[in-house]
Amino acid sequence: MDLTTLIPQFGGALWTLLAFVVALSVIVAIHEYGHYIVGRWSGIKADVFSLGFGPVLFSRMDRHGTKWQFALLPLGGYVKFRGDDNPSGHTDTAALEGLSEQERRQTMAGAPLWARAATVAAGPVFNFILSILIFAGVMMHQGTVSDPLTVGQLRTLPVNQSLQEGDIVRRIEGKAPPAFSDGVAYESFLQALPQEPQLDYTVERGDRLVEVEGPYVYPPVATQVVPRSAASEAGFRSGDVIVSVEGEEVFAFDQLKQAVETSEGRPLDIVVWRDGEETPMTLTPKRVDEPQADNTFRTVYRIGIVGGMAFDPATETPGPFQAVGGAVTQVGNIMEGSISGLWHMITGAISTCNLSGPIGIAETSGDMASQGASSFIWFIAVLSTAVGMLNLFPVPVLDGGHLVFFAYEAVSGRPPSDRALRVLMSIGLTLVLGLMVFALTNDIFCP
Repeated sequence: MDLTTLIPQFGGALWTLLAFVVALSVIVAIHEYGHYIVGRWSGIKADVFSLGFGPVLFSRMDRHGTKWQFALLPLGGYVKFRGDDNPSGHTDTAALEGLSEQERRQTMAGAPLWARAATVAAGPVFNFILSILIFAGVMMHQGTVSDPLTVGQLRTLPVNQSLQEGDIVRRIEGKAPPAFSDGVAYESFLQALPQEPQLDYTVERGDRLVEVEGPYVYPPVATQVVPRSAASEAGFRSGDVIVSVEGEEVFAFDQLKQAVETSEGRPLDIVVWRDGEETPMTLTPKRVDEPQADNTFRTVYRIGIVGGMAFDPATETPGPFQAVGGAVTQVGNIMEGSISGLWHMITGAISTCNLSGPIGIAETSGDMASQGASSFIWFIAVLSTAVGMLNLFPVPVLDGGHLVFFAYEAVSGRPPSDRALRVLMSIGLTLVLGLMVFALTNDIFCP
């Protein structure tokens, strides 16, 4: 065997692992810091703040008496509060004996109910805050499409491109484009355009109107490749243009979409234009369960590329409040879609293969990192939202389970018994481990 053939595979696996560790470490660090800092603000002392598990590689003690450490296995982390028997939060009863009232107040078990609840809830809340800050930052960096529609950076396409950067698009095929923010009107405008390789544009260039020819508004170009998709596995890159499918010329993204959807999963022979050269490829569309506006799902075939306009539209920088508002909406949409997806998997409406485990998440991390820093940072925000939401599920051992125990204590006036807690924690741990094994099985056996 030629060992040099293994180098690209090893390098790809190493890159995937590195991206996964970085993404997970950022999310875990923010989550655990939420627990730590709110606990400290609430008067609860933390003995250990650890990133990773196992043998300690590096540690230091801060002035608050907390030991900050990095451990060998970077697959999570924890905060061990004073008075806890272990990082899971179980109380060390023996350690509490003989403590003064003031010292007991500094433990998790001896703190008021509001302080314990705030400390536990802070982990998921900090995940959501991280997501909101990232989404808002990306939105402000990328901007929103300016109105009127203005040509920004031109894409390299295998067709005549007479448009110029800075052109203000007044009409396409005699029709004035509506505001990009009006999704319904803009979609209707696109549907009314003829699907031709070249369209007539009327643009405002300087102080005059100019008639020019330009490509179809949404050509079959890949602006982004979806991780773990057919396109990703076939070696697609951002900027690739599909020029034919099964021998038929395509020049509109809708033509490509129609060919893929009607393939029923049959392998497709396509020709890709890249850097001035045409390359034949064969890829097999994958079945995908896509969420719909009415919270149902539709099973379709996709190759996994995100399309875009024939040019990058000029953008305007949104204000901080607008960006944060859009980021909050984004977080809400991710949570709503995730919950809906889980419910439809439980009821059998969609395939359970939609649930990814650690291998799938690691592969996605590597793919997103390969597409650039912006894509990888966006993925961290999406994953942070998912981690925050998952931790709020009312399952013992998760933060949501602890919050349920606190709610019981608030209503009954006493916490659950130690025996009940141990039984419930065992059940919760079994459920979580079972879900992890199931998701890992999906990673290995699902197509």
